[in-house]
Amino acid sequence: MGTAHGCDPGDSPAADGTRRAAGTAPGQETFPGTVSGRFLAKATLISAALSVSGAVLGLGRDQALAHFFGAGADTDAFLVAWTVAETAATLLIDAGMAYVLVPAFSAALARRGRVPGGGDPVRALIAASLPRLCLGLAAAALAIMVGAPLLVSLLAPSLPDASLATDCTRLTATCVLTFGLAGYCSAALRAHGSFVAPAATSLALNIVIIATLFGLGDRWGVRGAALGVALGGCLMIAVQLPSLWRRIAGEPGPQPLPAPGGDDRRPLTPALVTSVLLFVLCRQAQVFVERHLASALPAGAISHLNYAQKVAQLPMSLSLMVCVVTFPVLARAVAEGDLRRARERTEGDLVLVGCLVLLGIAVIEACAPQIIQLLFQHGAFTAADTAATASTMRVYTLGLLGHTLVGALVRSYFSAGRATWYPLGAMAAGLIVNIGAGAWAVGIWGARGIAAANAAGITLTALLLLLGTGARSIPVRVPRVVAELAKPVRAALCAAGAGAVCARPFTSPPAAVAVGCVSVTAVFLALVWALDVADARTVLARATPVARRIVTRGMSHGR
Repeated sequence: MGTAHGCDPGDSPAADGTRRAAGTAPGQETFPGTVSGRFLAKATLISAALSVSGAVLGLGRDQALAHFFGAGADTDAFLVAWTVAETAATLLIDAGMAYVLVPAFSAALARRGRVPGGGDPVRALIAASLPRLCLGLAAAALAIMVGAPLLVSLLAPSLPDASLATDCTRLTATCVLTFGLAGYCSAALRAHGSFVAPAATSLALNIVIIATLFGLGDRWGVRGAALGVALGGCLMIAVQLPSLWRRIAGEPGPQPLPAPGGDDRRPLTPALVTSVLLFVLCRQAQVFVERHLASALPAGAISHLNYAQKVAQLPMSLSLMVCVVTFPVLARAVAEGDLRRARERTEGDLVLVGCLVLLGIAVIEACAPQIIQLLFQHGAFTAADTAATASTMRVYTLGLLGHTLVGALVRSYFSAGRATWYPLGAMAAGLIVNIGAGAWAVGIWGARGIAAANAAGITLTALLLLLGTGARSIPVRVPRVVAELAKPVRAALCAAGAGAVCARPFTSPPAAVAVGCVSVTAVFLALVWALDVADARTVLARATPVARRIVTRGMSHGR
């Protein structure tokens, strides 16, 4: 499952040329502070392709759960345990670990060659941080195993089968250690300009979960899926180790550990780690709130929320791949003091990810029932489950732009590798709204009320983070960003209406989804062109000759 060295954008001939120009050996690959748009586009496309594959397998995992167990007490019990894996993935792979370590590794790479005595800051950073991290993660995993009954009672006090959820939670607790090590590897590789192996981790995890479901589902029930989470975490580490070893093994030997006040320790101060972890936990607490409130609803409500979120979050996950690729560039620009380049990078990313997720929102709003029917209405998953999940998904999708902007904006706050508490305050304000609105709305609208409260809370957080940029973060020009984002919002509204009208006559779910996707995409892109979102006309005009040359060159080689 290792990544071929030549397939990664960071291993391209251009990267080799950069290394040679800098006098750096191939094993000492660094991520340049200024990279070409071609490199970023290639890295984003490769990462997105692997992420799409992982997301498709994630849907396959949910389909397997729905097929074997439907949407009832068993899946509710597993999904309470899955909260541990979700939290670990967010805290240790997708967000927390990346926010801390990508700027730290980027700063270490920027200082390479400038450290007195010729020692390598990257090796020093690993030596100072990895052993402590392993001990902390192992202790946390053991604590969750021991306290699993209490954790289940806190997350879902009204769950019908708490003992099953406890068994599953003890199995998934191991992922705290394995996901943490996988996240460490991912952060180090991304800072070095390598994105393929980190993007393949979700693919590895879902392959193992699906395999254990089919292999052990009949005998172990949902415990088989929980075992798959434990084994999948090990494979997530294994797919990254070869690529990481190639980059670290050829670097100079480790220098003596820096003094507590030295530059190499500065990116990993306790205040920075605490501010990042609390922010990510506060954001993940939205899931805890939803599971807690939904546990009092009829059996299956937690499952309906879970399936709705998994599908709705696909556009967000894909759009944020742009930020995953550009975050090391942003951190390197901040480390080098180039705030103008950092501001342009941030503003461009906000508009681009906003456009991408709004296209996905329009598709979901237009075709929600048909999408759920196509994906899940098999086996024990009934038409009533489809209707409940689709209606919940449409409401949840209203907050998807807020979720995406929060994911993009928070990177600018932590890109300098310094502690900042404003993101935690903004997230806490949104969580308070989520809790209050959810407690009020759940008795009126059920799962849809929980989804609406989530959308309201995260939208408030996104607004606060956007307004808080400047002295606390990279100085983003807020009016310009808001004006640019308003254009694709209008395009998405029109496209969603057009897609719903075009898909309605088709009774076949595949046909309805296909027609809806095509019509939404056509209308959205036409309006993006007409409104000239993010200088779309100029970008396309520049890209067209390049694409024509690539096609012509390919045809000539084909002869």
